[in-house]
Amino acid sequence: MNVLLLGSGGREHALAWKLAQSPSIAQLYALPGNPGIADHAELVEGIALSAHDTLVTWCKKNGIALVVVGPEAPLVAGLVDRLAEAGIPAFGPTAAAARLEGSKLFTKELCRAHGIPTAAFARFTKPEAAWAYVTAEGAPIVIKADGLMAGKGVVVALTVEVAIAAIDQVFAAGGQEVLIEEFMEGEEASLFCLVDGETVIPFGSAQDHKRAFDGDLGPNTGGMGAYSPAPVLTA
Repeated sequence: MNVLLLGSGGREHALAWKLAQSPSIAQLYALPGNPGIADHAELVEGIALSAHDTLVTWCKKNGIALVVVGPEAPLVAGLVDRLAEAGIPAFGPTAAAARLEGSKLFTKELCRAHGIPTAAFARFTKPEAAWAYVTAEGAPIVIKADGLMAGKGVVVALTVEVAIAAIDQVFAAGGQEVLIEEFMEGEEASLFCLVDGETVIPFGSAQDHKRAFDGDLGPNTGGMGAYSPAPVLTA
């Protein structure tokens, strides 16, 4: 079968490497891809990931039997839904499910409503109220912008001054609301599962290291490196 992989990062490079090993795949395409992905797939040019109708037309023309969506933005924008409407299978969540990734505020409220353990939090639409909150709570404290920020929307503020500056940055960038969380110390790890509403299949663990500089220093990024499995998860 013919498969289209969407994305251009290290994640998609790994997916391309693995997909290319499948005897079930006759032709692997990637959009937009990168030089590393080009070693495993034929790159598609001239189509934006946001151009859903154009993507659907291209998939039909090239006999695509499966689309693997890597980046979060097209998932949140409903690309999987559009592909499903056209009868093209896709690996990735619907827009409704992708809200868990696309909105930190939505996910926090969902956790609170259903009793899912999560860090204590507060949300503010006015910077003045957010300033007062962090001043009262003290530091360290965590400031988060809602929405997709390429892994750069979180500031772990070790002082109140840094927290206030981070709040200002969220609103200056056009954010309508800021999420403020309690600081929780410890190792971060991710456990991945495939779910269909009834069945849960564990898909492995990983640990991502986001700080820009050596020694786990500097601002957060979308990820400087990751490894799997994550030894911190033992059960």
